[in-house]
Amino acid sequence: MSRISRAFAGRTRPLLVAFAVAGDPDPETSIRIASTLVASGADILELGMPYSDPTGDGPVIERADIRALYAGMTPEALLSQVRELRSRIAVPIVLLCYYNVLYRYGVERFCRDAAAAGLDGLLCVDLPIEHGDDLGRACRCAGIDRILMAAPSTNDARLARIGREARGFVYAVSTMGVTGVRDRVPGTVAPLLERLRRVTDLPLAVGFGIATPAQARMVRDAGADGVIVGSALVELIEAQIGDESAMLAALAEKVGTLRAALDPDTP
Repeated sequence: MSRISRAFAGRTRPLLVAFAVAGDPDPETSIRIASTLVASGADILELGMPYSDPTGDGPVIERADIRALYAGMTPEALLSQVRELRSRIAVPIVLLCYYNVLYRYGVERFCRDAAAAGLDGLLCVDLPIEHGDDLGRACRCAGIDRILMAAPSTNDARLARIGREARGFVYAVSTMGVTGVRDRVPGTVAPLLERLRRVTDLPLAVGFGIATPAQARMVRDAGADGVIVGSALVELIEAQIGDESAMLAALAEKVGTLRAALDPDTP
């Protein structure tokens, strides 16, 4: 059983998946950010691999990618960060990436190196499932869970294939569009979770737009096994660049309130 599967198997509430871009605002600070997210209550750490053209992300994460790239982040530096974080934290570490980076590095080589560094899961945003056999095989050989995304617009045949081929958990996209804070949880979440339950027994984690404790509770009440929060955390990092103490304190408070909102007794 993978580290991700063990985390979900032992849950008594939806897990909190906290996202940050590796290397934002600089490699050293981002290590402390990731450690703070976990220490404050994140059950799974999701790192974004900085990329120059992140087509699935909104402006908040795009700017974070640019900051990280200007700070010198590379795939090799990212794997070094994963190795450092694995020595500090016990929770699963998931990487969100784009395929061009994997292709240039070498898909099989990247998966081997990532597994050796301590990575548990890999989500390649822009690789359609129909073209993902090589990556799926490389992940299986390396012992990495290949996480797949499902959206409200995903048809039944494709949803069934996602249910068969995903490992670790399925990333259920709450709404169409790119990442970013939104003012409400759309009504598409519960129907998507219901459709996914028919085709997979994997845990279902909902992301895109979740920013507040109230929204986290709504996703919890819709039946999600996990809640993914990204842009709301990256916004805090951006707002406090230049004052690391304030940044880490704001992140700790945010994660703590989100984590508390997922407790089953929280109304």
